[in-house]
Amino acid sequence: MSGQIRIQDRFWNDYTELVRQTVIPYQWEALNDRIEGAEPSCAIRNLRIAAGLEKGEFGGLIFQDSDLAKWLEAVGHSLAVHPDPKLEQIADEVIDWLGKAQHENGYLNTYFTIKEPGKQWTNLHEAHELYCAGHLIESAVAYYRGTGKRKLLDIACRLADHIGDVFGNEPGKLPGYCGHQEIELALVKLYETTGEERYLRLSRYFIDQRGKKPHYFIEEWERRGRTSHWTPGIAPPPNLEYSQSHLPVREQTAAVGHAVRAVYMYTAMADLARLTGDEGLRSACERLWRNMTEKRMYITGGIGSTHHGEAFTFDYDLPNDTVYAETCASIGLIFFARRMLQLEARSEYADTMERALYNNVLGSMSKDGKHFFYVNPLEVWPEASARNPDKRHIKPVRQRWFGCACCPPNVARLLSSLSEYVYTADRERNTVYAHLFIGSEARFELAAGNVTLRQRSELPWAGKVSFAVAPEAEGPAKFALALRVPGWCDGGQPKLAVNGEPAAYRVERGYAFVEREWTEGDTVSWELPLQPQVIAAHPSIRANAGKAALQRGPLVYCLEEADNGAPLASLSLAAEPRLSERYEAGLPGGAVVIEADGTAVDGAAWPDDRAPYLPYRHRAKPVRLKAIPYYLWGNRSPGEMSVWIRTAQA
Repeated sequence: MSGQIRIQDRFWNDYTELVRQTVIPYQWEALNDRIEGAEPSCAIRNLRIAAGLEKGEFGGLIFQDSDLAKWLEAVGHSLAVHPDPKLEQIADEVIDWLGKAQHENGYLNTYFTIKEPGKQWTNLHEAHELYCAGHLIESAVAYYRGTGKRKLLDIACRLADHIGDVFGNEPGKLPGYCGHQEIELALVKLYETTGEERYLRLSRYFIDQRGKKPHYFIEEWERRGRTSHWTPGIAPPPNLEYSQSHLPVREQTAAVGHAVRAVYMYTAMADLARLTGDEGLRSACERLWRNMTEKRMYITGGIGSTHHGEAFTFDYDLPNDTVYAETCASIGLIFFARRMLQLEARSEYADTMERALYNNVLGSMSKDGKHFFYVNPLEVWPEASARNPDKRHIKPVRQRWFGCACCPPNVARLLSSLSEYVYTADRERNTVYAHLFIGSEARFELAAGNVTLRQRSELPWAGKVSFAVAPEAEGPAKFALALRVPGWCDGGQPKLAVNGEPAAYRVERGYAFVEREWTEGDTVSWELPLQPQVIAAHPSIRANAGKAALQRGPLVYCLEEADNGAPLASLSLAAEPRLSERYEAGLPGGAVVIEADGTAVDGAAWPDDRAPYLPYRHRAKPVRLKAIPYYLWGNRSPGEMSVWIRTAQA
């Protein structure tokens, strides 16, 4: 898309400023192992050792380089909007170290430079070399766009050229691909930045080669003596579904395996479908999108239902208390949704992007910007997290950092680039699509000429959105403004007015089109029905049988022990819950809460504490339940949390 967008929004400014002023500096300290009580990163130390600036052993996991790359990407996005000489100086020094650590042939990876020199590209299934390279490339693109400096971009190009020399179907090259997809989407970004077709061809090679027989990962495992990086001794053969390499990508019909790897791959597939016109890739993207979002996604926009492999399982298997829903997976889902919107503007893509953003992603970071969830559960019982081995991955409080810290810098880079997700512009169709209702100022190049839009939004607390239109050419400019009709309107009819007068619109693929000749000073108001709703789950989602959830606009709500006592499992929503809402300034940042009529099992009426089971009698008392936005859970005292609530008929 052609345009420049700057976020100016009451709700989202808090987060973009939090990332700029707190998250990026905090994560720099974490990468330098200077956060007391947090797991060490070792990322900066590894780089300095690889650059010959220190001596020592490699520390951390084999993919530790990627955390620093994502941090650099967030810095690039941030500098594009808020120049910061001190931060830029820090980043430039890191880039100098990267240049010193890069091999003469372009190879760059601290693990294989320090710990296993000479074994590069011998374990593509597990070693994450191409994954780390992809994140470095993405950081280089962002830093170049944010600062205009080419040094990191040149490092990334040399690395990409080396990869192109190593991989391919030509004689003497390795016919392989990465166990953790990422390089594919990064090469597309490098192509779009440099215009070099070889990067697009290399991305397409990695996508086309994946899943072909004979399976590369099986042959590689045999060459390694059937060993694994992660376990000693003889290891079983690779699980090809885990890395989505079980079939060629155009033949895949369901979202399987590691959730982050899947959506990173789907993102690249959608990019390539758009840029090359590949209908087979496009059909595969549409098929995989439907399976994932209709049968394998949580109400919060989380994906990946098991901690075993951080993976998808099967249709409608969506447990709430053992869920994984990794933060990175929802971020990857947002990437995929945006690429699908670039293929075709359909509201379902933007609805999912919004759902994942406001709930799973925002909920993964505390309001202080210094604590994070890797896993995003929909039900928490702290004692079970501490004492049940099957639930130890479910944390009742956010962590300062992680040994595997992919999620925190991923949040930083997404939120610092949020402006990229608000609109797309179709020059040929002379249309601007508003996907997210986030206050912003944007400039677009259309066939009708350059146009500036100033959006004001009161979401997520009120449904009032407005646009000020300013064509830059003298005289009127004819183009279409397409406004998403959110799925959470629940059949309610949004109200559109132009210059204060009610206006008609046509709806196509979930967007309301307003096409006219626009002049300087024209305004559009878009009023969305916004009220609390009781949401039911598909009957095949067994974990939610007889339960309901509360939602208001894009926000999913949850019950916390701090407001409703424990155990939350003893609460039920009344058949006629009499929903009400009110703004509560005492919550972090302030928020609208929902209250509802319900019942609670009356523990005092239980006749004998020594009897775990008795004949059934209705022992319930009426209560007024209080629900807060899911993204705010865990910001107060630790306790139980639940998104899904029993209903009176259960």
